[in-house]
Amino acid sequence: MNIHAGYLPGCIGRVVEMHAAYYAHTVGFGVAFEAKVATELAAFCLHIDSTRDGLWLARDDDGIQGSVVIDGTHHEEAGAHLRWFITSDASRGQGVGAQLLEAAMAFCRARGYRKVYLWTFDELHAARHLYEKHGFALARTQRGSQWGKEVNEQLFTFGGP
Repeated sequence: MNIHAGYLPGCIGRVVEMHAAYYAHTVGFGVAFEAKVATELAAFCLHIDSTRDGLWLARDDDGIQGSVVIDGTHHEEAGAHLRWFITSDASRGQGVGAQLLEAAMAFCRARGYRKVYLWTFDELHAARHLYEKHGFALARTQRGSQWGKEVNEQLFTFGGP
């Protein structure tokens, strides 16, 4: 498995597909979630600025097996936003997620980002373990439905005031 920095043709569709399939199976998210991921990821890719944003893709001979994004648009006010972190079913549990997170956090360190944050929800125990292993701490929990189904949303932060 290698980690590729930057856009690759087909990555938007593949990242959306991995999210849609995993979250439909895991928690019952549907079309609202898939459409949100597709719309927001496509918009991000159209406006990516390599001086502040990053996209990393885990690839093997079978294609894209994982992704993570750092959206640095509001890094000075709110922090850099870690988004679209996922690995394929085939690569889950093989250290791919750790490699992706390390690439994203190395980028943040290189850019001098003092704070990084992400939104997730409380049913993703393996992901939470990775976040905490990389220095993130749970900052807030709230009920919400930003992904199309009500869940216990969690805000994790790294660094910052």
